[in-house]
Amino acid sequence: MTVPVGNAPAGWPPGRPLAVSISVMLEGWADGSAPGVGPMGNVLRPGVVDLQARSWAEYGAKVGAWRILDLLDQAGLPGVFYVSGVVAERFPDLVRAIAARGHPVAAHGWSQGTLPPYLTPEQEQADIAACRSVLAATAGAAPAGWLSPRCTPSTETSRLLAAAGFRWHADTFDSDLPYPVATEAGPILAMPFTMEVNDMPLYVRYGNEPEAFSRTLERIVAGWPRLGAPFGCLDITVHAHVFGRPYGAIALLDALEVVRRAEWCWVTSHAGLAGLDWG
Repeated sequence: MTVPVGNAPAGWPPGRPLAVSISVMLEGWADGSAPGVGPMGNVLRPGVVDLQARSWAEYGAKVGAWRILDLLDQAGLPGVFYVSGVVAERFPDLVRAIAARGHPVAAHGWSQGTLPPYLTPEQEQADIAACRSVLAATAGAAPAGWLSPRCTPSTETSRLLAAAGFRWHADTFDSDLPYPVATEAGPILAMPFTMEVNDMPLYVRYGNEPEAFSRTLERIVAGWPRLGAPFGCLDITVHAHVFGRPYGAIALLDALEVVRRAEWCWVTSHAGLAGLDWG
């Protein structure tokens, strides 16, 4: 394969134009709330807490995250764990274990039911501060990265994150590579977040079989040289309460083998990419 001379920053491994990041979503919902829909697909009427959906989601912190953590450790691969503040509050030992095993802990908002576009700047600032504080206390260091609940920032999110000391956030869908963004509070790195290999849309939303996860990844990776082998980023994203279950964990293992076999792939994480010089 011919690898083009591009503008990848120093530190990008030569001959490996496709950077594949591993991201694990460790999500939680505040008291009195739950995911909008559970695996049965039955939406309850407004004002009623869906305990079936809530129990389904709690599998992530109780079982799924531990399984994924073990699998990544066995594979010797890095992964960023995006953690809701409420999960860190309820399961501090889990967050401590993730950090102790060398995986970066990033922030994923306080609760999945708290969406930045619905908040005032003051409310959003308080949400960011609360999430940052509990993750710093449990992981042993303040998080450098952020992903908004549902990947949906407000018009103020970048500025508020820069002011709070965050280095990057992954609420970005308009680029193949990270790029710096100037805000009134200083710069922050926009980390592209790809959705093609993500268990939530593929399996939960669109109803594909688990194998679609690794099959989609394999098609992208195998076809990358046909695109001229440009430098780019691709995400492998699993939710601890979805593909932390056995059927999903097997699909994740298959996906990791796909990128291991491809000589033009660099297996990294958002934290690894953020450590490069993007200008």
